[in-house]
Amino acid sequence: MTETSTHCPYCALQCGMTLAGGGPLLRVTPRDDVPANRGGLCQKGWTSAEMLVVPDRLTTPLMRAAKGAPLEPCTWDEALDRVAAETAAIQEAHGRDAVAVFGGGGLTNEKAYQLGKFARVALRTSQIDYNGRFCMSSAAAASGRAFGMDRGLPGPITDLGRADAIMVVGGNVAETMPPFMRHLTEAQDGGGALIVIDPRRTATARQADLHLQPTPGTDLALANGLLHLALAEGLADEEYIAKRTGGFEAVRTVVNGYWPDRVERITGVPVPHMREAVRLLARGRRSFILTARGTEQHARGTDMVTAFINLALALGLPGREGAGYGCLTGQGNGQGGREHGQKADQLPGYRKIDDPAARAHVAGVWGVEPGSLPGPGRSAYELLSALGTPDGPKAMLLFGSNPVVSAPRASAVQERITALDFLAVADFVPSETAVLADVVLPSAQWAEESGTMTNLEGRVLRRRRAVAPPDGVRTDLQIIAALAGRLAAPGKWSEEPAEVFDELRAASAGGLADYQGITYERIEDEGGVFWPCPSTGHPGTPRPFLDRFATPDGRARFTPVEHSGPAEDVDADYPVYLTTGRVLAQYQSGAQTRRVGALVEAAPEPFVELHPDLAGRLGIEAGMDVRVSSRRGTATVRARLTDAIRHDTVFIPFHWAGRGRANLLTNPALDPMSRMPEFKVCAVRLEAAPEETP
Repeated sequence: MTETSTHCPYCALQCGMTLAGGGPLLRVTPRDDVPANRGGLCQKGWTSAEMLVVPDRLTTPLMRAAKGAPLEPCTWDEALDRVAAETAAIQEAHGRDAVAVFGGGGLTNEKAYQLGKFARVALRTSQIDYNGRFCMSSAAAASGRAFGMDRGLPGPITDLGRADAIMVVGGNVAETMPPFMRHLTEAQDGGGALIVIDPRRTATARQADLHLQPTPGTDLALANGLLHLALAEGLADEEYIAKRTGGFEAVRTVVNGYWPDRVERITGVPVPHMREAVRLLARGRRSFILTARGTEQHARGTDMVTAFINLALALGLPGREGAGYGCLTGQGNGQGGREHGQKADQLPGYRKIDDPAARAHVAGVWGVEPGSLPGPGRSAYELLSALGTPDGPKAMLLFGSNPVVSAPRASAVQERITALDFLAVADFVPSETAVLADVVLPSAQWAEESGTMTNLEGRVLRRRRAVAPPDGVRTDLQIIAALAGRLAAPGKWSEEPAEVFDELRAASAGGLADYQGITYERIEDEGGVFWPCPSTGHPGTPRPFLDRFATPDGRARFTPVEHSGPAEDVDADYPVYLTTGRVLAQYQSGAQTRRVGALVEAAPEPFVELHPDLAGRLGIEAGMDVRVSSRRGTATVRARLTDAIRHDTVFIPFHWAGRGRANLLTNPALDPMSRMPEFKVCAVRLEAAPEETP
């Protein structure tokens, strides 16, 4: 029986697994030679092969004869000719930026790179971004500002198991990436402390030694308050601050105003809990502060993360082996996907698209003139909001994303998508976005193609093909190459992942995310290679900041930040905070997991989680349908009562479409630096839904 060593298709942990068999259903076995999961898998990983054989798998292109006509099967030539003709005609009539490209954080490095190249060279449009903008962008911006470079964890994941203390801010890893918990419990078993900051007493918080439960939108005030206490109690590492950082005095001045009683009033976190958290973090030299979406998906998300980085710097953690600040990257290739050109302002190697030297280098690899490359474009939500408007794109090509479910203010995004003159979607199932398309291109899935992924450690891994795609299905690289040929794009457009990766290596050379020294052979031999890796003789960089930070002077930067609260606070009309997130058995927009029987059985429908006291005041009982309304829309979901959530807050997971679509409610207010929407807090009201008439 053929066995293929590869990695899970879901989160950024990229758990190792072996696939066996030739079909129709592969057998999944966890690998124990991958440090991230060490023989563990979550339910999604165990059932991941079922995704390949879902009943509504697309195996032939679909096309509408005209607007309003049904999607009908067609040949590949007909579909690709139509996409090329429509995009060319629209650009001829309205200009290069009239066509947009939207990518995904689950695409391999090769596909993300090639998609960015396709936008800039074949279409010459600036209008490209991807759904990773909705995930890690605030942490990326904050890390870049503080350290000069953004790379998930500060070292190998195994460092966590030896930690004296770990603070997880806004992350429920026990449900979102369960094998990660092994590293946290290993630290606890060795005497380390786990501190969790979350408005809900999640599965992760229940395993913590200390749980801080702030009001949604107040994380920045809490971080400043913790730093205030660290300074007041003499816990700051003054020698480290003097030798390895800059800008501290401005931060000291700001946090002087965050005395404990004031911070308790803002956040609801008791002062004794704050003191305990600081003392636990500072009791040893091997502590970590890890942020996730809960503190990043805010209109001030970059500043919120910065406040926790300031705390880490004051304690002397970043740049020390076995310690530091890290971001818990979410999507499968959330790290690699944000390094090689899918972002609106970016070129491969984490280069800025408006940097003349970066443009010259990448243009040389691509065989085009630097002046032919477009400049920065719109960020994800701004791009989606501009679709079909007079000054916005009139057509869009979409790969690996489902924004009708995943974008904030989803009903407005859906309206903009339907206003397009032309939409083409590459997907493996008829997602909620794909069914709106004029052309649907059936694409291969994770076990049917090869490539590389970069996990949350910054370790580049191999994804290996285990089975051939179904007849009639093509890989994204084949689709991109075919379209580039029809558009007479200059340069080479390979369909082979290894050839595309070699070009990516050359394009990234000299950039922050330098992959030049990483080869498929090295990944095989070494079990993955950490970037930056500038030459084949370089060992890779598991811990990038031990000697210096990636700033011009080698010092990390403190940045003073002030609390201002959520963009939309509660009031008499909308008196309750809503926060959103994930559940164990579902993933992202649910396009994959809502089609797997065991996962549907485990998590069949959306719900609203609320405190019994709040439910009592509103006349809501467990199991009752509840209408949750914000200023943007209404969702109807089943009530779940629990004392694990604050009295003033409700929670809805965002994996479902239909009337329970959480992102009908969420606020698209954007962070000024990262352009991250404020998914994690908005104001809502709740009422019992009227019973439906039989």
